[in-house]
Amino acid sequence: METLQFAFRKILYAIPLLFGVTLISFLLMVYFGPDLTYSLIGKNPTSEQIVEVRTQLGYDQPFFIRYGMFLKEIVTFDFGNSLSTGERVSSILLRTVPVSFAVALPGFVISELLALALALIAANNRGGFVDKGIMVFAVVGMSISFLIVVIIFQIVFCSVYGLNLFPVQGWVVSNVADYIHYVAVPTMVIVFVGLGYNTRFFRAVIVEELNRDYVRTARAYGVSRFRILSAHILKNAMIPISTRVIISLPFVVIAGNLVIERYFNIPGVGLITYNAITTGDLPIVKAVVTSTAILYVIALVFTDIVYRMIDPRVALNS
Repeated sequence: METLQFAFRKILYAIPLLFGVTLISFLLMVYFGPDLTYSLIGKNPTSEQIVEVRTQLGYDQPFFIRYGMFLKEIVTFDFGNSLSTGERVSSILLRTVPVSFAVALPGFVISELLALALALIAANNRGGFVDKGIMVFAVVGMSISFLIVVIIFQIVFCSVYGLNLFPVQGWVVSNVADYIHYVAVPTMVIVFVGLGYNTRFFRAVIVEELNRDYVRTARAYGVSRFRILSAHILKNAMIPISTRVIISLPFVVIAGNLVIERYFNIPGVGLITYNAITTGDLPIVKAVVTSTAILYVIALVFTDIVYRMIDPRVALNS
């Protein structure tokens, strides 16, 4: 019951933040987004045509009326139609979000779990050969461009110049075997790119916990190193670790991965967002940016709830 009350209060506290996020998103799109007037009426328009189109687009309305219409779009999840295809934006998102989720989730989960395991090994052998080797691997992974990794993995695993085991592009999935066939290389790319950043961060958190007084006390009482790591250090380190993991989820679910979906031609949110940016399809860009921002705020609220579940010592009124 207390946890439910805590969650309800956090949701109430998030409402002003949601308004702030939507206001900033709207300001960026109004003042820095593309003006669709001339793309809709073509070349050499008359002044009457310009005024008519701007009225249809709502550009002649006061700022707060336009912002109110924007909030209505968010609440009703109705962002209009795509300027490129004419399809409802909500239908496009409902079709592409599951694809992006299916593409990004395996790599995301494997990367987080593998990074945590490597961080524990490195921290447990701090300053040793194993620790230095893992950190060198992490730094190398962080230093290589995401785009370069995609190209290299495509050549090695997908092309006739490499192993030619997986498709270069496309997404034709009707069963589990097809899914594994198409998601294998994107998963390897995501794991390789994310492993370095996650390992360094997780190791830093665990090493910080290793320096706490309770660790020295536990060692003085003869508690085994494995028990200290598994029962105490890992549990206390889960708060910053869970924060990093949870706030990354909205970008996995909504934003997808622009580079991966673009270069593997996977019909997810990343690809339609890339196409919308290049063609000036503002309704799609607006829907993706806004949905990602809102889910990010929700993820922040959820992290506070997870804190309470991980460590009951977290004050309910914090």
